[in-house]
Amino acid sequence: MRVGIQLPEVEREVRWPEVAAIARAAEHSKFDSIWVGDHLLYRGGGRPERGPWDAWTQLAALAVLTSRVRVGPLVASTAFHAPGVIARMAASIAEVSGGRFTLGLGAGWNETEFRAFGFPFDKTVSRFEESFEIVRRLLAGEHVTFKGEFQNLDDAVLLPPSRRRIPIMIGSNGARMLATALPHVDAWNTWFTSYGNTVEGFANLRGDVDAACVKAGRDPSELTHSACVLVQVGNGSGERPHDVPPVASTNLAAHLGLLAEAGADEAILVVDPINERSTREVANAIVDLK
Repeated sequence: MRVGIQLPEVEREVRWPEVAAIARAAEHSKFDSIWVGDHLLYRGGGRPERGPWDAWTQLAALAVLTSRVRVGPLVASTAFHAPGVIARMAASIAEVSGGRFTLGLGAGWNETEFRAFGFPFDKTVSRFEESFEIVRRLLAGEHVTFKGEFQNLDDAVLLPPSRRRIPIMIGSNGARMLATALPHVDAWNTWFTSYGNTVEGFANLRGDVDAACVKAGRDPSELTHSACVLVQVGNGSGERPHDVPPVASTNLAAHLGLLAEAGADEAILVVDPINERSTREVANAIVDLK
């Protein structure tokens, strides 16, 4: 099983020097990948308004800062940029990273940030369908002309061309989203709240996704199955709400072993609290698994 880690998002205000230190700790600790969330603004829930750094500029910096781990958005909302721009940014970061970039894509869900920054929040799946087709075709090296309800392109092409194929990951469990993406993507990812952060919950959800693969004409074994896992380090309340029971870091190795048996090829850890020390502590907790 491959194991990655999500960098800080909105747990607290984290400046670049700390982000960089956590990323270095993850690379030195032999994590396979590091990920950043793609959000603009959070409000409500009894907490002050907050937002993370821009995902794309952070990923470009992380691509230079690191040399071994894969980097990617968890996951990029197709609503926040024109699809041609998403494809160009992905190709550029893939080039800078030497081919260590995975393009995670989703439709977005947080209405607050859509409204605040002026993005339409209607027909989100239909908008995703059009954007996804354009992004994947551009990344495949096609000249793309597209006339849709939301997007219009006239002989668009990515130049310079990408030297390597860029893997795409879909971050969704929705039936229409999966039907659109599964014939084309390399990986599927689910957030921990979607399966209750339990092995049994993941096994059940993987069964649903496998069925969707078959329906889409895809062999499930061709897909990387990726699960986010909420992990608690220490005994404190942590920095983020625990909407589902977290996995204690002391039990993490056993949990990931069972998750692998349930069909997970990759685990992306969402560590609470997330800092340089907890990153190294969690890495040490799963050293035998690696």
